[in-house]
Amino acid sequence: MYTLPNILTISRIILLPVFVILHYLQPEYSENPSFNWFNFSITATYAVISITDYLDGYLARKLNMTSKFGSFLDPVADKLIVATALIIIVDFYPTSTHWYLTVCALIIISREILVSALREWMGTIGEGSKVKVSFIGKLKTGFQIFAILFLLYQQPFFGLPSFEIGVILLISATFLTLWSGLIYLREGLKTFD
Repeated sequence: MYTLPNILTISRIILLPVFVILHYLQPEYSENPSFNWFNFSITATYAVISITDYLDGYLARKLNMTSKFGSFLDPVADKLIVATALIIIVDFYPTSTHWYLTVCALIIISREILVSALREWMGTIGEGSKVKVSFIGKLKTGFQIFAILFLLYQQPFFGLPSFEIGVILLISATFLTLWSGLIYLREGLKTFD
């Protein structure tokens, strides 16, 4: 149970409260907050969480350290992290002017719940292998991670508008979320009588 990949997965979950606390310690809640170490710390914390997400799976496969505990905990950690980050972003940006962020967050979180329920159902009937992560799902995850990083950063990134880039990436991730969700749902519906 206490393998390096599992420790990395647990560390992601432990970093979540730090991530949330840093969010609420931000000194300003305005449309254009001045950059401060909180912006950097929040973004860096999410970046570390995202890197450990990649590393735990890579190391589990590379070192042949896959486990039932890791197979259970990794997707749970992924969903907790994505949901928390999206809720923080929706909380930060005013819904009256940035309603589309809320819509994207609702679609993404709803899809995560649907796929989790579907995986659980498929597992109980012995068809769990049919709902493995697809290429579209991995692409969606990449878009989500970078969208969240840009939206958390809030300031120009090497002269590029981080907010606008984050919005484009998040909308793209939302479309990929719907696409991959439909793929999973199609496989799941085949098991219903």
